[in-house]
Amino acid sequence: MPTVLRVRGYRLFFYSGDRIEPPHVHVESADGEAKYWLEPVSLAWAAGYSERELLSIGRLIQEHRERLLSAWYGYFGH
Repeated sequence: MPTVLRVRGYRLFFYSGDRIEPPHVHVESADGEAKYWLEPVSLAWAAGYSERELLSIGRLIQEHRERLLSAWYGYFGH
């Protein structure tokens, strides 16, 4: 489970078995968890987060999208 980024209480990561899916990132915190696609950034699913928090997480992912994609392709290849 490579952790790509820790920011504002969130851990952004992917599972080593995720290679069969399009690029995405899992988000986890004390409040909940979610999965966001990276191309384009969009919510796949979520549990425990409010709509407001999901919007905030989405903006955070958009802000760090290039870093997240670089980590994805660096780990899984193109």
